[in-house]
Order: sequence, then structure tokens, then C-alpha cells
Amino acid sequence: MYHRWLDRWDERRAVEGELGKNVGSYVLDGHLAFSNSQKLVKVSDFSDLALRAMHDKTFFDPPSLSLSKINSVDGFISFPSAFVSSIDANNIVVTKLTQGSKSKHAVVVFHQWNARKRQPRLAAYLANRGISVAEMALPYHLERSRRGATHSDFMLSANLGRTIASFRQAVWDGRNLVQCLRNRGYQEISVLGFSLGAWIAGIVAAHDDSVEKASLFLPAGSLADMVWTGRATRQIRMQLEASICLADLNAAWRPLNLEDYSVRLARNGLALQVVVAERDKVVLPCLSERLIARLRGFGAEPDVVRLNCGHYSIARLPYVLFAGTRLASFLRGS
Repeated sequence: MYHRWLDRWDERRAVEGELGKNVGSYVLDGHLAFSNSQKLVKVSDFSDLALRAMHDKTFFDPPSLSLSKINSVDGFISFPSAFVSSIDANNIVVTKLTQGSKSKHAVVVFHQWNARKRQPRLAAYLANRGISVAEMALPYHLERSRRGATHSDFMLSANLGRTIASFRQAVWDGRNLVQCLRNRGYQEISVLGFSLGAWIAGIVAAHDDSVEKASLFLPAGSLADMVWTGRATRQIRMQLEASICLADLNAAWRPLNLEDYSVRLARNGLALQVVVAERDKVVLPCLSERLIARLRGFGAEPDVVRLNCGHYSIARLPYVLFAGTRLASFLRGS
């Protein structure tokens, strides 16, 4: 009976999240994702560029961040994003830093899609256990929000090119933040991502060998599959399915598919944790399990945490305690 109530609670949260949501119309906008691309009219041409980007080991390598451009005021770190968008507010990366006592270990936190605030309880919980917490605002979220927007529709939408561009910007910003923390004297850097943030954390960890631990909460391998099947993204699917099939969407968003970076995530020196919500309707558990199987196929041994809750109810008791305890144990482990 409790789990039926939990399912209804998750559904109410999903309905509330849909109110006023604008996901835009299907459009390629390849010029936003790929430099020097001509105006594309066919998704097959877009997918050709996406495949090249996925194989390009420098696609997610940001230009170096000048130390002189980093500002630290009242517990916040800010610097210009190396990826310049058309929204001025989005071009400044803002991070809340909660210091752990005498900590040489920092974890970079990437929040979920459409987050309205950071997570001070999580930050305090980890800081009290000696881990500093750097909560970075993802593109078009929090301080970086687009004026007048009720949702972070520029981060994930039916605009294929802008979605890739936003993810690439997030990875560039995250990697520059990792380097910034290294420059501040942190000797161990971990990444932590929730839902959409798990994609960013995973791609950062796959491309940055200085990251030593990655905890992925509610991830999947294929972003396209998640959008196509997920409760929170069904409005995006409605805009897409009249013009594109799932196979073509997977090909178009190939640079964002974590499964394609499994061999990099399985590298020596990177510890992995994957948290699965077994009643999740937003990121279906079968998609998370497929990613886990892929990682294991390349020799990774992730710490897998399976909780009998939904996507939103993972933040409720008792699941938040289970998840928090396992997270702290993973981050503090050798």
C-alpha cells in the first residue's frame, strides 16, 4: 500500500512539473552544435556530424580557463563559460562552494533538469564528513536562467542542435571547474550527478582523467531513449515523433550517449557508483540496468545501489537516508 501511495506521489510531482512547460518545436539547428557546419536540412547529415563529434576526443575539451577570470566571493566561485551562448546570464558559470573541514577532497555536483535551488542539506551532510561540495549551476538554470523562462527548455528540448550545445557547454564548464578546484589545492576530485546531471557527470568523468570517483544517480546510457520513454519528457517526444523516429534521434544525439563512453568510464583509477530507482517512470530502470551491463562489459565494477522508489520519491524517507549513506561511504572510501 505504501508503494502505491509513493507511485501516486511521484505522478503528482510529474504533473506539477509539466505546468507551463515549453519544450519548443522540432528543429535541427546544427550550427549550434557543430562549428563550421552548413545549414542542415536532413537529419542524416546532422547525424553524420554527430558521429564525428562522438569519435572526436577533443569535442568535450574546453579552452583553458585563465586564473585571472575566476572570482570568489561569499562562498561562490564564478568564471566566464568557455562556450558562449546567445543568453548573457548563461555565459557566467556560478558555483556554490561548501567547505569541508580541512578537506582535500571536493565533489562537483550537477543537479537535475529544471532544478529550482541547490541542495544545502546534501552539501552540509558531505561537508560534515570532510568533503567539500561544489554545486555548479547547469546552463540555463538558477543564476544562469533565461529571462522570462519558466523551465530550462534551452538545456533539453526538441531542438537537437541546441540540446547538444547545452550539454557540451555544461561539460566544458564542469571540466573547467574541476581544474579550478585543483588549482585551489584539492587533491581528490569526484563528480556527482542527479538525473540529467548524471549525464554531465558521466561525460566529465569519461573525458577528464583527473576525476577519481563518479556517482551517477538515476542515469541511463541513451539520452534519446530516456526522452522517448520518460514521464517528464513526453511533451518533447510529442514534438519529435511527427518528424523523427527513435533510431534517428539516437543517431543525432550520439555525442550524449553515455554507453558510447563506457570504455572510458571503465578506466583504471575511476571508481563508479550507480543509483537506480526501481519504480522510476522518468528514467526507466531498464535503461539504467543497460548502462550498468555495458560498464561491466568493459571491466568496470560499479557500486550499484537499487532503491524501491520512484524518480522523485528518492528524496523522501527512508530512501534519502539509504542513498545518502551509500553516497558518503562511496566518496570517503579508498
